[in-house]
Amino acid sequence: MNPTALLKQQVLFFHPMDDAALQALSEPWEEVTIRRKQLLTRTGETEKYLYLVLDGIQRAYFEHNDKEATLVFSYAPSFSGVIDSFFTQTPSKYHLETITASRLLRIHYNDMMALIREYRSIETWVRIALTQVLSGTLQRQVEIMSYSAEEKFKTLLHRSPHVLNLIPHKYLASYIGVDPTTFSKLLASVKL
Repeated sequence: MNPTALLKQQVLFFHPMDDAALQALSEPWEEVTIRRKQLLTRTGETEKYLYLVLDGIQRAYFEHNDKEATLVFSYAPSFSGVIDSFFTQTPSKYHLETITASRLLRIHYNDMMALIREYRSIETWVRIALTQVLSGTLQRQVEIMSYSAEEKFKTLLHRSPHVLNLIPHKYLASYIGVDPTTFSKLLASVKL
């Protein structure tokens, strides 16, 4: 599928949009290719772009006391970026890096804001998409705070079984809040 068609499909997944708004939204995106292990956004920088992943895997992570905590992964066909920094135009608290070489579409903040001001349906799409992101974030917070290591592992694999073959296990361990040794033990012992 060509990048513009994929973008339109992903937009319409969240909310219907009239043809004029959808066409306007699809125009300002540019395609970029980024090597593996590159920071797209650094802690302290303000996110300038919203991304749509065409190929590759990225992760957002937080550093504390020389330890990394993986917050989220993005891969095709999903949106990516440090979303809170993008929409508030405040410094990011997180890093966003490519785990693998990545091909992305990106739209600049100024272009997105101009579209939101001009098209009510784009503003509605953004609100609905952000509401779904918030809902998923709150559910994940419940899992992190309440679930045992085994329950977090099973939940991850139930929701996204394919990630075991895509993402290095050290990052998956960080994502569910366990050390890599515990993750390996879970991988060996938990029946899927």
